[in-house]
Amino acid sequence: MIDKLSWMAIYPEAALLIMACVIALLDLSTTSPRRTATYVLTLLTLAVIAVLTGFNAAAGKTIYGFGGMVVSDPMGNWLKCFATLALMVTLVYGRPYAADRGMLRGGEMFTMSMLALLGMFVMMSGSNFLVLYLGLELLTLSSYALVALRRDNALASEAAMKYFVLGAMASGFLLYGLSMMYGATGSLDINEVFKAIASRQVNHQVLVFGLVFIVAGLAFKVGAAPFHMWVPDVYQGAPTAITLLIGAAPELAAFAIIIRLLVEGLLPLAIDWQQMLTLLAIASLLVGNLAAIAQTNLKRMLAYSTIAQMGFMLLGLVAGVVNGNTYNAQFAYSAAMFYIVTYVLTTLASFGIILLLAREGFESEEITDLAGLNQRSPLYAGVMAIAMFSLAGVPPLVGFYAKFAVLQALIASGQAMHIALAVFAVVMSLIGAFYYLRVVKVMYFDAPLTATTVAAPPDVRAVLTVNGALILILGILPGSLMTLCAQAIVATLAS
Repeated sequence: MIDKLSWMAIYPEAALLIMACVIALLDLSTTSPRRTATYVLTLLTLAVIAVLTGFNAAAGKTIYGFGGMVVSDPMGNWLKCFATLALMVTLVYGRPYAADRGMLRGGEMFTMSMLALLGMFVMMSGSNFLVLYLGLELLTLSSYALVALRRDNALASEAAMKYFVLGAMASGFLLYGLSMMYGATGSLDINEVFKAIASRQVNHQVLVFGLVFIVAGLAFKVGAAPFHMWVPDVYQGAPTAITLLIGAAPELAAFAIIIRLLVEGLLPLAIDWQQMLTLLAIASLLVGNLAAIAQTNLKRMLAYSTIAQMGFMLLGLVAGVVNGNTYNAQFAYSAAMFYIVTYVLTTLASFGIILLLAREGFESEEITDLAGLNQRSPLYAGVMAIAMFSLAGVPPLVGFYAKFAVLQALIASGQAMHIALAVFAVVMSLIGAFYYLRVVKVMYFDAPLTATTVAAPPDVRAVLTVNGALILILGILPGSLMTLCAQAIVATLAS
């Protein structure tokens, strides 16, 4: 008999799974070409689940269920809440685009995105290697299908194949690393693995060998260099609505699985994995920022930008353990969590504008397609400018505070290596500012290529406006979100 606590730990996942099945069945009787009923029911479901996970997170309780295989804690619940909201925004932005391209002939886009979200939830709740891996596979398999949703589009099919082959390799890396950890420690339970490693009774070489594969698999999933090769091709080839779907909410799940595995399970090996993450962060900042400068395709530029942003986020994870002490851990990991949440918020706004400008038969993917946007629509040009300035780290936007928090965590460690990393990150950010500001220059100073005004459905217009405003407001008043992230990380470290 499964106890009551176990059901309390997973009821958001259970509700999401049931509603995904219900919506898939109800969609069979929907005749609307824009899938209005399916769309509305999906948004209502996601809104309810966002409220449930938000309440769970605010309660601040940590509940273990199913023999310790799953955990419901503030960090996981806040990330679930943010991921659900991100998916809602993605569906609002992506529906007109998908309808124009025949992607709503069935309700697959809605049901598959809900199953992808379920995979994210399982990754955020997992306290066992098998559970984490199951969540990861559910997310990635749903993502492969979504990328290939435009069956008649050669670019999308090619992107799906690349994503599938490289994703399968990454999953293999991760699974091999986890199996070595199981072989060395004799347990799949994250807490038991932690105790086994902390006891120092386990062969260190075997642990480090397994750790290399785990870090490589995780680096594939977040798109960190040199495991980034799938990111630009998949971002460019996938339909833009799906690019946003795989580039926003899943980053929160990737952060969660990194914390679950490396911090909760393998913290005694921090000196080893922090060195690996340092190399990944340096490579990501170099490759992402330098390659983005050469791009003319906006989606490809944002893909390289993502690689650089993930490098910056990894810097926050590098400064947690200093000389065996964890006094800096809560500041470093909460800075990384704040960074990933604000990055997703900004990514939603930037891709929302690209989706808005796309018309039937016209993708609006090139940077030149934004030419003179300010003359055609000052509101949308303003939202895009806010997103670009935030990604560049210009004050007073939230991207500046996110970068500042990570740099602060690095410098607070007092290590010469970490201070050097902070200086390197600032230099890379200055280089990165070039390609972000180029987009703003094209919007405000180049002559428009077309005189057509930009029309948006009321829901898209309202959400885009709120999205842009949040980037500005959270930059001026970041305290509440930063406190929320700090409290969530403290609760996770304490459990």
